[in-house]
Amino acid sequence: MTGHWSITPIPVDHPDARAILREYLTDVASRYWRRPATETEVDQALADAPGDDLVVPTGTFLVARLPDGTVTGCAGTRVVRPGVNELTKVYVRPAHRGQGGGARLVAAAEEAARSLGAETLRLDTRHDLVEARALYARTGYTEVEPFNDDKYAEHWFSKALG
Repeated sequence: MTGHWSITPIPVDHPDARAILREYLTDVASRYWRRPATETEVDQALADAPGDDLVVPTGTFLVARLPDGTVTGCAGTRVVRPGVNELTKVYVRPAHRGQGGGARLVAAAEEAARSLGAETLRLDTRHDLVEARALYARTGYTEVEPFNDDKYAEHWFSKALG
């Protein structure tokens, strides 16, 4: 149960952060390619979006853990401009899904975004990430007009953090 999870900020260059980011990118790349992603593809994805800005004052990277220290998921938020942050890299390991962890990670990222001055949190996602889209709808995000031209973005969401 996620009631026992702790969610805390962690540097993106910490070994636990690098490992969960690699797992996240392997999952989303494999879904995108509809086949297992190669190590080279995951390496390239990490190089393209390393998350170096997910550190205060430009952002925050959060990791969820069980009491024994096992990492169960992650989420990040980055400052886009004053008052607006982006929710990114939301991931729960398959063995820990269906327990409310995604919603807890989103809530923790919202709180981190507020602490960075955000009044609005927005995100983009792909059509094939149906569980993510359902999570965002369930946690109060509404679909909005496109706000970027990211080649992987097919759905855009926003939430006021009032």
